[in-house]
Amino acid sequence: MLVDPSLGVRVRGRNALPPVDLVLLSHCHEDHTAALPLFRDAPVYVHEEDLPGLVDFDGFLSIFGVEPERREEYGHFLKTTFFYEPRPDAVPFRDGDLFDLGGGVSVRVNHTPGHTRGHCVLLVEPDGVLFLGDIDLTGFGPYYGDAWSDLEAFERSLELVRGIEARHYVTGHHIGLLDDRDAFLGRLDHYVARIADRERRLLECLAEPRTMDEIVAHRFVYRPHDEGAGIAKAERNSMQLHLDRLERDGRVEREGSKYRAA
Repeated sequence: MLVDPSLGVRVRGRNALPPVDLVLLSHCHEDHTAALPLFRDAPVYVHEEDLPGLVDFDGFLSIFGVEPERREEYGHFLKTTFFYEPRPDAVPFRDGDLFDLGGGVSVRVNHTPGHTRGHCVLLVEPDGVLFLGDIDLTGFGPYYGDAWSDLEAFERSLELVRGIEARHYVTGHHIGLLDDRDAFLGRLDHYVARIADRERRLLECLAEPRTMDEIVAHRFVYRPHDEGAGIAKAERNSMQLHLDRLERDGRVEREGSKYRAA
C-alpha cells in the first residue's frame, strides 16, 4: 500500500519502492498526487467528497476555484509541475471504511474535512500509526484557502483528531514522525491556536474600516512579503471564511465595501 504518492516519490521513481498494489489518498491536492501516474496499474482510493478532483481535470480545478481566465495558465502549471493525470477509475471510500491489508494489518478511514471536503486521516492498526495528511502541525497553521475549504469543518476535524488514540503520528509535511502522544498534543495545540491568532489580528486590524483588498494585502495567513501563484487568492478565501463567521457572530459589521470590528 502507498499513501499519497508525492513529488518525492516521483523523484525516487517507482523502482525505488517495494511493489505497490493499492494507493490511498488522504485528499486530492496536487502535491499528494504528483507520482500517481507511476502507478496506473494500481487501484487508487479517495474519499467520495474529493473524488471529482481525481476523475477529471475540470473537477480538479474546481477544488481550487480557479477563475475561467486563469484555467489555462494554472492548468499548465498543475500538469507540468505536479504531473496531474485524471483517474476516472478511482474508487471512493467513506468515513469508517476499513482496508484489510492481510496479516492482521488494517487501515481505517477517519473523515476530517476542512482542508478539502474529503480530507481524511488514516489509522493503521495494530501498530497505532495515524497518518495526518495535511493536518501537518506546522507553524504555518491550518490551510483553508481553497474553494473547497471550510474553516469550521477544519476546527471540528482538529478536535476529532485529538480524540483518536494512536502511538505514532505521521504528518504530510515537514514535521514527519512523532512517537510521543504528549508531543503530538502539544503541537496540535499550537496548530489550533493559529486560527484564533489570525482572527484576533484581523479584529485588531478592523479597528478601522478596511476593504477586502486591504485585508488581503495586510496578510494574516501568509507573511506580508509572500507573493506567488495563488497566495493572494488563498489569503482572500481564508479571510472571507473568518469574516463570514465574525459577521454572523456580531463581531464584525459591513459598511458598503468595507468591514470594521463591531
